[in-house]
Amino acid sequence: MKFTLKVFTLLSRRFIKMKKHPFLIILFLLVAIGFSRPFSTYAQSPNLGTTSAMMSKANTAMENGDYTTANTVFREIIESNQPIPAEMPYLFSKTLFALGQYHNSQSFVNKYLDLNGFKGSFYRQAKDLQKQLESPLAEIASCQYCDARGYRYGTCETCHGEGKSEQACSLCKGRGVIGCSRCAGDGMVTKRNVFNILEYFECERCSGKGRLTCTSCHGSLVEIDTCPVCEGTGHLLTEELCDHTAPEK
Repeated sequence: MKFTLKVFTLLSRRFIKMKKHPFLIILFLLVAIGFSRPFSTYAQSPNLGTTSAMMSKANTAMENGDYTTANTVFREIIESNQPIPAEMPYLFSKTLFALGQYHNSQSFVNKYLDLNGFKGSFYRQAKDLQKQLESPLAEIASCQYCDARGYRYGTCETCHGEGKSEQACSLCKGRGVIGCSRCAGDGMVTKRNVFNILEYFECERCSGKGRLTCTSCHGSLVEIDTCPVCEGTGHLLTEELCDHTAPEK
């Protein structure tokens, strides 16, 4: 910064003597602007060749039938925030199809067609892939053992598939007793007699105790209610792709 100020000061002095030389004035301004820019702006842009190398690696993996590796590489490209090659959505959708991830495959092949249209290099292949996806996607839609993406449901271990589980009573908070609503927990009630004198009586409802056995759990401290883990469905999602057959019991 000090170096820049010294140069700027020196050039300013020269500028005063250059009024008769317009060309030198313009040159002075360009030099001054150049020195005013931080050196960080001259840093090189990211190496875009990395994406090309990763695409080549993914293509090689696909040619060798190693779609698991190709899947990993494609995801790394997406996470790198580098520009994505135009053909990648199709190649990724083809990889996902081979891995049985039909819902994701559909998303990427549709994205490829949206971005490239009929001018895309893999337009015909993409349309064929859409047709191939129709059957497995229909199976997923009609299957009761998996979600819309084709991942199998697993039995909820909390409620054992029942959808309801034993929980601390929500009314008494697991205490087994609740306050008497008639006497507000005092055990006594008041009443004015014919002479307008306030009299105190023992609460008949709670027998003067000020509390009652919980009317929800009846003193057991627990209640059966909707399972908070699976929200009453009795199942949870797994990372296992469904084969659309009934699970083993």
